Amino acid sequence: MSELEVTYRGTVYPWHCDHMGHMNVMWYVGKFDEATWQFFSGLGLTSAYLRDNGRGMVAVEQKIAYKREVHAGDVVLVRSVLLEVRDKVIRFCHRMENAATGELVAVTVLTGIHIDTTVRHSCPMPPEIVSAAQKAVVPGFEPGI
Repeated sequence: MSELEVTYRGTVYPWHCDHMGHMNVMWYVGKFDEATWQFFSGLGLTSAYLRDNGRGMVAVEQKIAYKREVHAGDVVLVRSVLLEVRDKVIRFCHRMENAATGELVAVTVLTGIHIDTTVRHSCPMPPEIVSAAQKAVVPGFEPGI
């Protein structure tokens, strides 16, 4: 999986851990969210583009599989891959790994919709973003969820 783009790298801090001593699920989602915005930016869906054009991205579906525990002090990284792009829809996968061991920690597949933030309805992404993103899709990639 090392050919997938690294979109997040960070440390698990003690306050990320629950009473059982491992990172709580809310922090997996938070780290995946940070990876999402890095990933989107690389596709042209930057904060400037969204802000300047009255556009946004909303998650409409997220599936997560937790594979291994991580603990305070562990460094995790997220690798991301584009699974599908349509005019208004983007589907992608994040794979979180323990940076030291390379073990898969968690996997998530998300579906996002491009919206007009004024009317709060879906709308097409610019054709140049769709076209460039479609070239980045990895056909047949199996997320492992």
